[in-house]
Order: sequence, then C-alpha cells, then structure tokens
Amino acid sequence: MIHAKDLVKTFGETVAVDHASFHVSEGQVVGFLGPNGAGKTTTLRILTCFMPATKGTAVVGGFDVHNDPLSVRRIIGYMPESVPLYGEMRVQEYLRYRARLKGVSDVRRRVGEVMDKCWLTDVRRRLCGQLSKGYRQRVGLADALVHDPKVLILDEPTVGLDPNQIRETRRLIKELAEKHTVMLSTHILPEVGMICDHVMIINRGKVAAAGTPVELMTRYASSSGIVLEADGPADRIEQAVAAIPQVASVRRQVEAGRNVFLVETRGGADVRAEISRRLAEKGWPVLELHRATGTLEDVFVALTMREG
Repeated sequence: MIHAKDLVKTFGETVAVDHASFHVSEGQVVGFLGPNGAGKTTTLRILTCFMPATKGTAVVGGFDVHNDPLSVRRIIGYMPESVPLYGEMRVQEYLRYRARLKGVSDVRRRVGEVMDKCWLTDVRRRLCGQLSKGYRQRVGLADALVHDPKVLILDEPTVGLDPNQIRETRRLIKELAEKHTVMLSTHILPEVGMICDHVMIINRGKVAAAGTPVELMTRYASSSGIVLEADGPADRIEQAVAAIPQVASVRRQVEAGRNVFLVETRGGADVRAEISRRLAEKGWPVLELHRATGTLEDVFVALTMREG
C-alpha cells in the first residue's frame, strides 16, 4: 500500500530524512517510532503530499506522491500532530465543510457517523477555537476519517487525551484496521504493542529497524538474564546462585520486602533448573523463576542511542 525508496529531505545543510526505504502492506497497523528530530513528521508529510522530497520516490495506493499528489490525497486521511482548525467555526459546521471539500456524497450522514465514532456529538455546536487539546485531537481524527480513506496517517493521535479517551482511541484504531491501512507515529511505546502489528524505528533520518514487535524484541532486546525471587536469606541465596559455573553475575533488585535477583549467564545459558535444585536443597522456596524478556523500550533505546 505504501512504498518508499531512498527518501531524502534536506533543509539547507540539515538532513531530516536520509535515504529512508520502507514498505507498508495493505491492512497493516504500523507504528512509526523515533526520538524527537528523527524525521518522523517530515516523512509523514512527504507521504501525505504536504512536502516534497528532495530525492527518492514514494508511492501510496499505486499513486506517486510527486507525480499524482491529488490522487494520493483522495485515498489518504491525515491527522497532523498539531491539528489546524478554523477557530470561528463550530465542530459540526467544520466537519461538514471538510467533508464537502473531500467530495463526500452524503455529508450529513457521514459527519454524524464520524462525530459519533470520535465522541464529538455532545460538542458539535461548540466553536473549534474553544475546544481543549483533547477535543481538538478528536476533531482532527474525525476529519481524517470523514471521506472513508483507504490509508490513515496519524501523527501522535492520542496526545492530549485522558486515559479513557486513549483507551477508546486505541479500540477505534483497531477497528479501523479491518478496512484501512494505518500508519501512526507515537512516543507511547506500550501503545504500539497494544495497537500495531508492525513497527518501524527511525533515527537520524534513517530507518534503523522494521518488523513485528516480537521480531524486534527478539532481535534487539534479547536478554541472557533470569529473574529469580526466593524466600530465604538474601546474602546466602546470592552466594548459592553465583556459585553456579554458567552464572556471570547476580544482582539484587530493589524490591521492598522481597528477595528478587537478576541473574546474568554466560552465553545465554539456561540455568533455571540448576538454580531451582540448589535452592531446594537449602530449603529456600523459589517463588518466581523466568527468563528476563526485552521490551519495545529496550529496542528503542538500543537503536536510537547508537552513535553514527
């Protein structure tokens, strides 16, 4: 659905996007991650025809963003991070205006549907200029949805929303994925794991990694550690575990009233059975024993803190 090859965007001597290449398949929900200044928003603006690339190509739904931008805009719903609204227009009035601009046939019906989906019905007569940040975000999402586009590109869609609204927005995005391709940028990493089936991480304008959340966690956040919680004298438990030949180090974690240890092993050796056996011999019950797993946060840090 989206194909980008060697995208470059420069502003004078500053390189915002540096030969970025990626592919988004139809029906995917893709999380686009990166630190501030990494090139996320610039890339999204190129894909939505708001900004031309300096070099490279991008095709959305079979249409080239440079040669056929009007066709691209017809099939894309774009919600920017800072939603631009006409402050003197009322919510319903603004959405109907936007729907007519986008060629929606039954404007009243469709606007009513998206206001209901985005929880705007109660504020439909409010002036856009009087809306809170959260409501402005919801109007932006409704605007992106109003013409029922094939592709949704959402830049920080949950910024400014309260926890209940964030949960509802996540649910809505999952529903939209049933008939839309969704690409969203966010800084909320747990959100990505709950919503997205594919992740791209951009750093310094380059695509640093792409894959499913599980693939990335396996590839970049694998751990040779084992988490142990046992009931007994902390010092003696630590000594007993450290005496296992394959154990490289044992670190006690700060857990009030609990003996929790992170055990690092050599070469990723699995010593859980040996730990269990030795502690059982001492009469110290094992309460928890499992491999430490990486998270998307670990992946993000590993890829974006690298030099070069």
